Amino acid sequence: SIWITDMCLCSSGLSLSAESVVQGRVGGFAELGCSLTPSSEGATTPNLFPLHVVEWVRLGYNVPILIKFGSYTPRVHPNYRGRVSLSRGASLLVDKLALEDEGWFECRILLLDRTTDEFQNGTWNFLSISAPPVFIKTPPPFLEVMLGDSLTLRCDAHGNPKPTIIWRKDGSDAEKQEVLYETLSLSKVTMEMAGIYKCHVSNSEGNLTHTTQLQVKGPPIIIVPPEDTTMNMSQDAILQCQAEAYPSNLTYEWWKQGQNCPVNYFCNICLILKSRVKILVDGTLLISGLVPEDSGNYTCTPTNGLMTPPSASAHLKVKHPARVVRMPRETYLPMGMGGKIICPVQAEPPMLYVNWTKDGASLDLEQYPGWMVNSEGSVFITAANDDAVGMYTCTAYNSYGTMGQSEPTKVILKDPPSFRVSPRAEYLQEVGRELVIPCQSQSDPSPNITWNKVGPAPRSPFTVLSNGSLVLHPLSKDHQGAWECHASNRVATVSASTTILVLGTSPHAVTSVSVDPGITHANVSWEPGFDGGYTQKCTVWVKPTVRGKHEWASIPVPTSKTSLLVTGLQAATSYQFSVLAQNKLGSGPFSEIVTIRTLAPTMVTTIAVLSPPTLLSANRTSLGVLLQWVPPLEESPPLTSFLLQAKRGKGEIWQLDVECSYSFWLDGSFTLHLFPQDSNYELRLLSCRDRLFSVPSDSVVISTEGEADSEMCILT
Repeated sequence: SIWITDMCLCSSGLSLSAESVVQGRVGGFAELGCSLTPSSEGATTPNLFPLHVVEWVRLGYNVPILIKFGSYTPRVHPNYRGRVSLSRGASLLVDKLALEDEGWFECRILLLDRTTDEFQNGTWNFLSISAPPVFIKTPPPFLEVMLGDSLTLRCDAHGNPKPTIIWRKDGSDAEKQEVLYETLSLSKVTMEMAGIYKCHVSNSEGNLTHTTQLQVKGPPIIIVPPEDTTMNMSQDAILQCQAEAYPSNLTYEWWKQGQNCPVNYFCNICLILKSRVKILVDGTLLISGLVPEDSGNYTCTPTNGLMTPPSASAHLKVKHPARVVRMPRETYLPMGMGGKIICPVQAEPPMLYVNWTKDGASLDLEQYPGWMVNSEGSVFITAANDDAVGMYTCTAYNSYGTMGQSEPTKVILKDPPSFRVSPRAEYLQEVGRELVIPCQSQSDPSPNITWNKVGPAPRSPFTVLSNGSLVLHPLSKDHQGAWECHASNRVATVSASTTILVLGTSPHAVTSVSVDPGITHANVSWEPGFDGGYTQKCTVWVKPTVRGKHEWASIPVPTSKTSLLVTGLQAATSYQFSVLAQNKLGSGPFSEIVTIRTLAPTMVTTIAVLSPPTLLSANRTSLGVLLQWVPPLEESPPLTSFLLQAKRGKGEIWQLDVECSYSFWLDGSFTLHLFPQDSNYELRLLSCRDRLFSVPSDSVVISTEGEADSEMCILT
C-alpha cells in the first residue's frame, strides 16, 4: 500500500504541490507525485501539455536519478535501473523498495516553450521506508567458553522504525548491567551462566529471534558427595560420588587417607584394597569384605582434564572386635625410671579393658607395687627393676569381643642415658656474642642429643654440635629463656635444663597482666620481664574499647612498681589495657591486651516509709502551750525523734527553727512557751529515724494576739 500526502511543485506555467512525506514498505512500491498543470503565462504554443523535460533529483546524488525528454527513453541512475519510471506525467514510481531508498527527492520540470531557459525546482519530498527487523550480525548458534573467561555476544539488526533488541536467558530477561548497546557481556563466566540465550528484535513491522546455546567448559561439579558410613567387618561398603561436567568425559579417582595412590591403582600400599575395590561408571566406590584396616577417610576426585578437579571426603568406620596390632618383639625399660609396656590396640567400638600375662601366667598387679594398667591398656611401671623382666602378652576386649591374644614381647632392663657433662643452671651473655653450652651423655645404645627452647621456637638460628653442645652465634634477644637438652635412645629420654639471659637488649614483654575493675577506676598489675641488663620503667596504656587503635593514652609507672591504680574512668564502660616496658636501649614489646568493663554504680531501689504522728492537739497551760499526739505504732528500727514545723500567718513556706530541732520526747507530749504576739501559727509534726522523715501530721493553729512576746523553746 502507498500513502501520498498532498504536494504541489510550482514552476512557470505549472502548478506543483507543497512538501510531503511518502511512505512505503521494503519490497513494495511508492509513487512520488509531480503533476503537470496547463499555464497560459509564458507559453508560446497552444499545446495543452507544452514540451518539457522532467528530472528527479535525490539529495546526496551528484546526478539525477531520472531524466525524461519528450518521447525519448528516460535516462536512469544505475542504482535505480529497472526500478523507477514516470507515472501520470511527471510522478516518479519506485518499485522494489529497499531501506537505502529512504531520503529526500525533488521533481524538476523545464518547459521548453518558455522564452527563458531555466529550471523551476519543486519542493523536496521525503520517501520514508518502513521495514521489519533483519539481522545483520548474530553470534553463533552454539558457543563454548572456558570457566572464568569473558564472553561478548553481539546482536545487530536494522529495520524501520529502528528495532528494539532484548536479550533473554532461559526465558528471563538478562541482567541490565550485562547489556550495553545490544551487546551482552559476560565477565568471569560461571557454570550457572550456561544455557539458552535469545536475542529478540522487534519494531512495528515485525519481530525476529536468534538463539545461541552457551556451554561452559570447566572442571566437574560434585552433585552427590560421599557420606560418612559405619559398617561391620565382613560387610560390603558403598560410598557414592556423582558429578556432572562439560565436557562430560568424566573419570573418578578414590584416595584413602595416608596412601599415595588411588585405591583402584596397583601400588604396594593399596594391595590390601585392590582386589576388593570396584569403582562404578557413576563414581560409586564398592569395597567388599571389609576388614579393620579399611577404616579411614576416603576422598573422591572426579576429573575431565580441565583445570583443578574438585574433591569430597567421607569417613568409613569399620566395627570389629578389639585386636592387638604390631606388638614389638622387645620392650626396653629404664632401670630405676618410669616406663611402659605398650599394648597397641585397635578397636571399634572403643576398647573396654586389656588382660595381661607375664611368663605365661595372668599378671597380678597387686604383687607389684607402683604398677598399673592405664586407660590405653599399657602397663605403667613407676620404677623399673628386675621384677619387670619377662615375657608379656596382652588381650584387648570391646563390646564386640576380642580377636585374640597378642604376640609376646620380651621386656629387657637397661640403664637410661646419663649426662657426663650437664649445662649450668643459668648463663649470662651480651647480645651479639657467641654462647656455647655443653651437654654430653653416655649410654648403651648411644643416645641422640637434641636441644629445644621452652615455649615459642626462636626466630634466630642455633646449632647443635656433634658432641651435643648448643651454639648460639650471634646471640640475639629471642634466644633468651629456658632451654632443654634431651638425651634419647630406645630405652628412655632424659633432660637437663638451663636458662639463658641476654644482656644489652631492650626489655622483654611483661606477663600475667591482670586488671581488677571498680566503678571509676581499675587496678592493673603484672609480672615484669627480664630488663635486658638495665633499669626498666613501665607505662600503662589504656583506651575505651570503642575508640580507634591510635587513641591509646599512656600513664607512667614509678620505677620498680608492678601495679598501678588507673582513675578517672567511666562507670559501666569497656576498656582495654596493655603494659609497655622501657630501658635506656628502647622499648620492649607491648604486653597482651586485657579487656575489662568497669562496674555500674549501686542503685538503691527500696525506700523505707515512716508513718506520721496522729491526733495532734494544742492546749494552753500556765507554762505555755502543751502539744500532745499519738506516736505511730511500733517501727522497726525504732524512731529516733519527732520534728516540729511551723508556719506564721498565711506564709507559703513552712519554717523550721533549726536551733530547736532537737529530738523531742517520744512519750507523745511537750510544752512550748508562746511565740511573738499578735500572730497566728500553724504547727505540724514529722516522725524521724536518723535522716529519714515521714509525711507531716495534721496541723493545729495557735494564736498569740494580745499577749507578750516570748521565744519558742522545748520544755522538759
